[in-house]
Amino acid sequence: MEIPPKSPDGSEKSPQSKELITSDTGSTLCMSSRSESVWTSAPRSKWDIYHKPIIVVSVGAAIFLFGMVITSLSCFLTENKSVYKMTGPAFLSLGLMLLVCGLVWIPIIRKKQKQRQKSQFLQSLKSFFFNR
Repeated sequence: MEIPPKSPDGSEKSPQSKELITSDTGSTLCMSSRSESVWTSAPRSKWDIYHKPIIVVSVGAAIFLFGMVITSLSCFLTENKSVYKMTGPAFLSLGLMLLVCGLVWIPIIRKKQKQRQKSQFLQSLKSFFFNR
């Protein structure tokens, strides 16, 4: 019989067997799955649900306000007036686009949450009646 080669740190197991033992591929695949189980999903806080649209709305509002400032500078300052007239409306439109996208995203998330709750309710009813 062959004796497996010792690893550099002096332990009995070979590096390949250590890699196989500590491999987390199965749990990683389950964690990266986009589908959430009806039974194992923990209740999420409002921040966990709405943080992305809130960030988009905040950034959009900041860019929109920055565009308003730059556009108003074109009225008050005479030097570089053409630069302010070009960049001001660009920031205005970009900020308004982000602001509207974030504001539309919030009702979409609410609708998805209601559908998920209905689905969980129907799944629990189905399991109650058919698992007896």
